[in-house]
Amino acid sequence: MLTPLEDFYLQQEEPDRGCLMALRDLILRLDTNITPEWKYKLPFFYYKGKMFCYLWRHKKYKIPYIGIVESKHIDHPDLMMEKRSRMKILLVNPEGDLPVEKINDILKQAITKY
Repeated sequence: MLTPLEDFYLQQEEPDRGCLMALRDLILRLDTNITPEWKYKLPFFYYKGKMFCYLWRHKKYKIPYIGIVESKHIDHPDLMMEKRSRMKILLVNPEGDLPVEKINDILKQAITKY
């Protein structure tokens, strides 16, 4: 029996599925204190028990993104605030190579906020 978290990834269509699963693996490899959770009906990642980031698909752009909880004070040209008060998002093109260094850099900056 699959958990809702496992089922989420399997229900996605390609290329989003592969992109989201690669993002999941990248986030989990970043730090041993990061754990996967199922929260608000989406895949969330916690850092030392606190909400850290999540994966979702942008309604307007129709591509995956990483929502980063404590990113309000991170200054990076690829982070978008939109109408959020404390979170920014990083859009990820599922058709291309993951920008691994950029993602790691932004997430490491976010970890310093905890």
